[in-house]
Amino acid sequence: MRVHFISIGGSVMHQLAIALHKKGYRVTGTDDEIFEPARGNLAAEGLLPDTIGWDTGLITKDIDAVILGMHAKSDNPELLKARELGLTIYSFPEYIYHESRNKKRIVVGGSHGKTTTTSMIMHVLKTLGRDFDYLVGARVQGFEQSVDITEAPLIVCEGDEYPASAIEKKPKFHFLYPHVAILTGIAWDHINVFPTFDFYLEQFVVFINRIEKDGLLIYNESDTVLKKLVEENRRSDIRYQPYAVPQHRIEQGQTRVTIEGVTGLLKVFGNHNLMNLFAAYYACRETGVKADEFVTAIGSFTGAAKRLELLASNAHTNVYRDFAHAPSKVKATTEALKQQYPARRLVCVLELHTYSSLNGQFMQEYRGALDKADAAAVFYSRHALELKRLPDLPAEKVREGFDKNGLAVITDAAELANWLEKQDFTDANLALMSSGNYDGLDMLTFARKITNT
Repeated sequence: MRVHFISIGGSVMHQLAIALHKKGYRVTGTDDEIFEPARGNLAAEGLLPDTIGWDTGLITKDIDAVILGMHAKSDNPELLKARELGLTIYSFPEYIYHESRNKKRIVVGGSHGKTTTTSMIMHVLKTLGRDFDYLVGARVQGFEQSVDITEAPLIVCEGDEYPASAIEKKPKFHFLYPHVAILTGIAWDHINVFPTFDFYLEQFVVFINRIEKDGLLIYNESDTVLKKLVEENRRSDIRYQPYAVPQHRIEQGQTRVTIEGVTGLLKVFGNHNLMNLFAAYYACRETGVKADEFVTAIGSFTGAAKRLELLASNAHTNVYRDFAHAPSKVKATTEALKQQYPARRLVCVLELHTYSSLNGQFMQEYRGALDKADAAAVFYSRHALELKRLPDLPAEKVREGFDKNGLAVITDAAELANWLEKQDFTDANLALMSSGNYDGLDMLTFARKITNT
């Protein structure tokens, strides 16, 4: 097989390129920019392009598959030539399905918790020595890559709602056709892609309708929007498994979960993680994993990167980094920390970085998201607004949207650093929530400073 990647430098694209190279395929690829860690990873496998930029000379009739990344535009010269030659062109998820047509497919969808749930399934299966392929959107401890394609009989995929490619605007999870599907919940986000809530809901209906006959839908029944959607679009040719928060107890900052009468200690915490865990259990059960095996294996799971990831700690202070940026995710993270450590002060910093979160019209969706915080700051940079070509976001609009007493609204990195320096972190937890980098502020060094680690 000869496969060519247009936009090989993408965070997941380059991982698929490496996976196929290791499988024995002949892989080429191009991009107009390649940053670390993709650059180093590709170079280590001999896949880094000789030059940066597009090269139509690489597009020849002997290519079996062209894989088009999201970064590539519809007028990309390599794409135009591939079409001219009549080559088979895939979006990333279409190619994942192409490689897994004969595998049992587990796909995790939903507005939040996809990465963690997928990671939990992967962790348990690996711990138990099962043979499987995977696709996940973050670094997972114990796995060298975020994508692996082999001859395994099973694949575990994170399936998101974003468009598949520049020429295929349908959501990625529409192309994966699961035998076992998980829906973790529905919370409207990505308003630049899904301008109305009803249009957003339609994407999940399509996903449900693409579950293979006799397949299983595992869904969060505590999410009233999702529960209603499932009930109104119920199919007679698939099975259903609802879930919510499993039986558990918290003692001295540690959580013990009980599943089918089996109890075990966890390294993760919070109702959202417990629900993700329960969904992961039902998926693993479909592959033959028993409750005692699952509870034992999940006990060593420490979380996916940037998902309530512990950056630094001492006897009285923990600093967490979390990818949370959507309203439902921010609320879940703050509530989890307050529930786990009710006696500790909670300090939260949320960076608005995505298109939706920087949109003044979306700000009301954040109402109540930071209510559990004892001290909170919302940060966003003018540079981020400029890059997304968005109008100015007035601080008062942010305060009005969050409706949080004492909320600090900050647009300068130095001012944010000053605000953090003034906080008292004795008997306190700090939650750093962002999909960005606080305009270059070194949060890891600050975390180590306040914990003396």
